[in-house]
Amino acid sequence: MKNKRYERKKSNYNLIKIFAPYFKNYKLTFAVDLLCASLTTVCEIILPLIVRKITDTAVQAPENLTLKLILITGAAYLVLRIIDAIANYYMATTGHIMGAKIETDMRRDLFAHMQGLSYTYYDNTKIGQLMSRITSDLFDVTEFAHHCPEEFFIAAIKIISVFVILSTMNIYLTLIIFILIPIMVLCVSKYNAKMKDAFKSQRNELGEINARTEDSLLGIRVVKSFAKEDEEKRKFQQGNEKFLKTKIKSYKYMGAFHTITRVFDGIMYICVVVIGGIFLMKKYITPGDLTAYILMVTTLLASVKRIVEYMEQFQRGMTGIDRFNEVMEELCENENDDDAPEINITDGNICFDNVSFYYDGTKENVLTNINLDVKPGENVAIVGPSGAGKTTICNLIPRFYNVTNGRILIDSQDVSKVSLKSLRSQIGVVQQDVYMFSGSVYDNIAYGKTDATRQEVEEAAKKAGAHEFIMAMPDGYDTFIGERGVKLSGGQKQRISIARVFLKNPPVLILDEATSALDNESEYIVQQSLEELTRGRTTFTIAHRLTTIRNATKILVLTEKGIEEQGTHEELIDKKGLYYNLESMYNKL
Repeated sequence: MKNKRYERKKSNYNLIKIFAPYFKNYKLTFAVDLLCASLTTVCEIILPLIVRKITDTAVQAPENLTLKLILITGAAYLVLRIIDAIANYYMATTGHIMGAKIETDMRRDLFAHMQGLSYTYYDNTKIGQLMSRITSDLFDVTEFAHHCPEEFFIAAIKIISVFVILSTMNIYLTLIIFILIPIMVLCVSKYNAKMKDAFKSQRNELGEINARTEDSLLGIRVVKSFAKEDEEKRKFQQGNEKFLKTKIKSYKYMGAFHTITRVFDGIMYICVVVIGGIFLMKKYITPGDLTAYILMVTTLLASVKRIVEYMEQFQRGMTGIDRFNEVMEELCENENDDDAPEINITDGNICFDNVSFYYDGTKENVLTNINLDVKPGENVAIVGPSGAGKTTICNLIPRFYNVTNGRILIDSQDVSKVSLKSLRSQIGVVQQDVYMFSGSVYDNIAYGKTDATRQEVEEAAKKAGAHEFIMAMPDGYDTFIGERGVKLSGGQKQRISIARVFLKNPPVLILDEATSALDNESEYIVQQSLEELTRGRTTFTIAHRLTTIRNATKILVLTEKGIEEQGTHEELIDKKGLYYNLESMYNKL
């Protein structure tokens, strides 16, 4: 199945539609958060009205301005401030926690989706970019999830309330002030779009820095062995400078964005002071109204400023959601797996029926019209020059890649029509480049069977010839082996990986040059473990060292033309063809 590439540009509206379902589990929290936001807004709007009342009373009827009125007014405002404090506390704590929970849900979904993406996707994607999307991008989404709905809701209440209240004081001055707001929005909208693009470029460059750092640090032993520290510094600095350029561009857009809003702030205050002063002089407005007007406009401008400030956060959130969605729109390799039947491999008969394959992005076949019938329990070895497709042919069996044409049958069942999980759970793979997870020896062996008992783990290690060296370690099976198993030798890692497959106990086995990176002594020990592992299982063995496959049931000689020769070691030697030449070359080494 080809991955669906994320090409079209998403609008903010579409991104919000994608994000909105994550509020579903927190509807009550979200509703209470918005209620608290409205309460804090009421407290801000009430103050200008209180000042207006006191000012007009003092100017128009000073005899009515009593201590009792002032104290009652102050007490009422005190109650409002207490409500404001409680509401603000809820917003600052529970509101933020809601945002963090949404971030956690999105990170869970993103990681789960990544687990379902195909080999092809990871062939073309840098891990550092994915790390950036699952960490820093989603942190921005957290801030967006809490603050932006809250702030926009508050702004909407303030703008509508202030417009209604100010209209009752002086409709003309109110219209002048509110006409300026859409003009300001139009002026800043251009920079708003540029900010979004700049933030996305910034995130991409940050992902590149993560990828560069990961690549260099994971290969630090190679870097040091070639004394290439300065070269790595140079490459890193190139990416660092590129990231700086994107940040400079985004800050320029932000600067223009904020400057325009400040200019309009000044224009609004000038209008209130000048036009309001003229209206006061002509008695179109009372002193209390003008005082309340100035306070209301201050509240309004404060709200507009906060929206402007949160527009930056809004765009960062949109960028985070956009980059999250880019990954989520990639098709999983098991996208249509829900209704697929499970496969039950009983015999292990494997048939390649006219199979052809090419990698995405290329047009030239790696494999063309491969036909092969492997009987249950056979050990099939594959040899041939590099690039002939030896690893590819084995990768097609557990559907790490899907065939381009033809089909692969296991016990007469088409692997493309069965569930991936059931298929791969019955195929064991031992690779040349063994991956060890950070943790203990026990953890790495038990990875082959999650519910395995300690006795089963130890029995698997004994079969793999690993038990003795494990028990010689400081903490035995509980010994911490370091990141990627750095505390183990190549032979030890390989035997632990074999123990892992023993524990899995699959009916079909793939050995991908499992001993080619080992020294002679380690190869001999590991080879004995592999012979024990392959007994009674249908096995595919890819090998460069021909000594390891002489006892294979069937040997395939694979070239760019396909399977050119097949037979036992003795049969192929007697043919004096390609295999005979490979054997002769090997013996001369």
